[in-house]
Amino acid sequence: MQVSQARIAGPSYAIIFMVSGAHLINDLIQFLLPALFPLLKMNYELDYFQLGLLTLAQQITASILQPLMGLYGDMRPKPYTIAVSLLIVALGIVLLAIANSFFLLLVAAAVMGVGSALFHPEASRIARMASGGRLGFAQSSFQVGGNTGTALGPLATALIVLPLGQISTVWFGLLAVLGALLLIQVARWYTNHQISIRNAGAPAPVRSPVPRKQLIVAFAVIGALLLSKYVYIETFKNYYAFFLIEKFNLPVQEAQGYLFAFLAAIAVGTFFGGPIGDRIGRIKVIWGSILGALPFALLLPHMDLMATAILSIFVGLILSSAFSAIVVYAQELLPQKVGMVAGFVFGFAFGIGALGAAVLGAVADQVGIEYVFNACSLLLVLGFLTILLPNTETTVPPLNLTKGTRKVQPG
Repeated sequence: MQVSQARIAGPSYAIIFMVSGAHLINDLIQFLLPALFPLLKMNYELDYFQLGLLTLAQQITASILQPLMGLYGDMRPKPYTIAVSLLIVALGIVLLAIANSFFLLLVAAAVMGVGSALFHPEASRIARMASGGRLGFAQSSFQVGGNTGTALGPLATALIVLPLGQISTVWFGLLAVLGALLLIQVARWYTNHQISIRNAGAPAPVRSPVPRKQLIVAFAVIGALLLSKYVYIETFKNYYAFFLIEKFNLPVQEAQGYLFAFLAAIAVGTFFGGPIGDRIGRIKVIWGSILGALPFALLLPHMDLMATAILSIFVGLILSSAFSAIVVYAQELLPQKVGMVAGFVFGFAFGIGALGAAVLGAVADQVGIEYVFNACSLLLVLGFLTILLPNTETTVPPLNLTKGTRKVQPG
């Protein structure tokens, strides 16, 4: 039903890019917490396990709430919830700015996670609605906004937060408020879009293209793929700077620059993964991300500084290309529950990544951060479970729209 509705008109690029811009703001602010870790570790004498707990507090709230919020949105859409989400993020970043203890840091992290949980399922749904049938492109555009925001986190930290201190993060609350104002316009479009669909007469819901048993296997494999990719990526986000500092004796700000390069590569890879999936198929993109990234990931911990930086860029580019394909593929498995599926994928990715980062942080306290980077690359081997995914892809017929008529292709 969602695909058929999306094809009523061509892509609404303005809405896609507005949602992507809001995603940039959300994820930039969300990443200020892990980007602050070197400063927080020094100021509050935190160990790696405590830093992992901060990530867990931020991400576990998003992990638990996102599927629930997505399912609620499937049943009872609330367009303006998406604008409220960034106001909650603004509150969280202000709390982070004024926190003066580990407990208050945990509270700030959890509040930021709640805002993220409200944002992602609705934003993903709106990007899909505005896709005009170009599902991979819309999802990639949405995702690249978030990844760009994440990539800018280390730069914002190096240029603003580290020189000015923890309190300077309060100014990013204003950025979240501006994002909320942007999302009010998106919510208005969402409301009018729903009215247009009701007036046109909603088509019958589309059932899953695979039987129940295959559906269970498919989502189990998707969970394994998200575990392998996001524990690895979250480990990089949280500890790559420490790895470079420990192994190569880099200053903090220089290490943040290398982290920016890795995260920027993720943003670029995410953008290209969706449109390529539209052309050649989602499963092929997933396979490519596994076979392409694994050799580089295995080599990375054993190289010198320059080679480490180059390999990290290759890993980021290739590994991230599959995420949009995974989201769209999962939504195609349950087309009548696209919000819940988006919530599950984002929530599980955030939650398992944060849990893995906390566990690996505890391991790093015992055996060192270099050992952790050696071991976590083996997680990518789980990607070979892709062979168990059912092939649901069919050729999408071209739109047949003529002036004064509206023909909706079967979705």
